[in-house]
Amino acid sequence: MQAVHMRASAPCNASGAATAKLGSRQSIRGKAFATPRNGAKTKVIRTTRAVAVKAEVVASSTADKTEVSDSTDNVLAIILGGGAGTRLYPLTKTRAKPAVPLGANYRLIDIPVSNCINSDINKIYCLTQFNSASLNRHLSQAYNSNVGTYNRQGFVEVLAAQQSPVNKDWFQGTADAVRQYLWLFSESKCDEYLILSGDHLYRMDYRPFLKKHREVGADITVSAVPMDEERAAAFGLMKIDKSGRIIDFAEKPEGDALKAMAVDTTILGLDAERAKEMPFIASMGIYVFSAKAMESLLDTHFPESHDFGGEIIPSARDMGMHVHAFLYDGYWEDIGTIKAFYDANLNCNDPDKAKFSFYDRGSPIYTQSRFLPPSKLLDADVTRSTIGDGCFIHKSTISNSMIGLRSTIQHDCVIEDTMIMGADYYEETHECESLPGCTPIGIGAGTTIRKAIIDKNARIGMDCKIINKDNVKEANHEDEGYIIKDYIIVVCKDAIIRNGTII
Repeated sequence: MQAVHMRASAPCNASGAATAKLGSRQSIRGKAFATPRNGAKTKVIRTTRAVAVKAEVVASSTADKTEVSDSTDNVLAIILGGGAGTRLYPLTKTRAKPAVPLGANYRLIDIPVSNCINSDINKIYCLTQFNSASLNRHLSQAYNSNVGTYNRQGFVEVLAAQQSPVNKDWFQGTADAVRQYLWLFSESKCDEYLILSGDHLYRMDYRPFLKKHREVGADITVSAVPMDEERAAAFGLMKIDKSGRIIDFAEKPEGDALKAMAVDTTILGLDAERAKEMPFIASMGIYVFSAKAMESLLDTHFPESHDFGGEIIPSARDMGMHVHAFLYDGYWEDIGTIKAFYDANLNCNDPDKAKFSFYDRGSPIYTQSRFLPPSKLLDADVTRSTIGDGCFIHKSTISNSMIGLRSTIQHDCVIEDTMIMGADYYEETHECESLPGCTPIGIGAGTTIRKAIIDKNARIGMDCKIINKDNVKEANHEDEGYIIKDYIIVVCKDAIIRNGTII
């Protein structure tokens, strides 16, 4: 603590900026200490005029080629939690969209937070206004005790929508959510704001993204993925000039309007062969804003605009701001719908389809340390599946499934193409047996489940068949504990499915 105390109480440095008090918001969340300049001057003795002139030329040349830093010390990450998550309902019935379980052990919010940590960004806010309790609990238990380093403290915090004397409204959109907390973000004294989404699956190092933003001197930089014509019509597309500067936007164009948005993606670094296959670039909903540009746009120029992608960024381009594109050529999936969520999870099991892996040692995905016991499989037949921590599977057949934390699957069950999210707690056998008609948490003996998502703490009885036997595309039986979307059965959280039920 002595070193920290000395640094906190040091006088103003060479730049003239006063250092922050230890424990203050500035010291933790902003530029706590300005970098001192190298002010030492080298005195040259007995040199000829020719040598001196040459030295000046070399020094001038070196100064002109100053390398742009990819430092993240002055970057604030803002994760947008999204709206009510109606497309993911009923998974969002009692939780915020970023808190939806993912990949047996994780939650959606773990993806952008882990990307930030792996990119050395440790000042992170998550904005949400729907069912934020579980999200807040997860973030506080998973990250706040270990984000940052001894000399570089950090935080991960949830900012829920709130009313204030100057603003009585809830968040009206992505830009409005940031606007309402701009007063807090400005206190960080950060130079750049990194805007992220809480419902995407991808692995990305944000440092090259930030470096490109600085190299071109952009006010806003938009991360984009290359697209072929077949998929492009479902996304917001951008058109760029030869330097990569964005000159046009189009939201889900079709026909001639779609063809007009084709660009030469080799400009952004794609090789010639793939550029022919993917002549479109789609916005990922990930942006870098210079802090001054953000404050100017939201407070001064467009105080009534509520959305970044549809209003703020196109308007910034129209008023002459430098809006640049950055190509991300890797796996990225918007998992904002039940089908996309289901496919993204189960694709992780298939070695031929898996484009995202939770097993990357260099860029791990972090989550809450739960200290659960290993999973126990007794005479089970498991193929191409992922089993989370603390599970118990007894004499059952599991194939192409994702089995979440603390899942209990009794004997003679068949689980195929299914995501079981598990349970929030263990239930002792005697706890349920002492209650008349009680169905234990988990999957009862003799039950068959195909192409389904079973939310947490569901109680599915014995000899049930959850198989969508009538091949129904859409159905709402929430009062009976399940909903069907895109032929996928979703059993609601805490639902009770009685013995012998057939769906």
